[in-house]
Amino acid sequence: MLPKGILLSTSANGEMDTMTIGWGSLGTDWSRPVFTVLVRKSRHTKTLIEANPEFTINVPLEGADVRKIISWCGTRSGRDTDKFADCELHVVPGEKVAAPAIAELPLTLECKVIYKQEQDKEAIKEDILKSHYPNGDLHTAYIGEIVNAYILEK
Repeated sequence: MLPKGILLSTSANGEMDTMTIGWGSLGTDWSRPVFTVLVRKSRHTKTLIEANPEFTINVPLEGADVRKIISWCGTRSGRDTDKFADCELHVVPGEKVAAPAIAELPLTLECKVIYKQEQDKEAIKEDILKSHYPNGDLHTAYIGEIVNAYILEK
């Protein structure tokens, strides 16, 4: 069973960041395997993914206790701290993307953004706006084509 959240990792301009995601979907768009993720406009990860439209999805394997990692990376900003160092994460360079894989969350999807769209506040139901966007910090949806998938070996 997955913990509440997995990680999305990015890298641009000599800087890496990772963030906990709880919203995302795996599927097929335009006959391509994709992972769709929502990133709030205020997130440091958005700055990096805009500079380098590639990312990895990092998933723990069954039995791994990554609750502290998921919690830390979901409550800190990469603008203020190095989450990789703070959580003692072992970074592995991506094979086909310029974004890191993480040994502690070894199931890795490497993705290249093929579509993005800012959320339209007017198109979101009022109850969803109130419950999920009380401060107006909307998301950008990124559809990433999965260009590689693997499990890192210890």
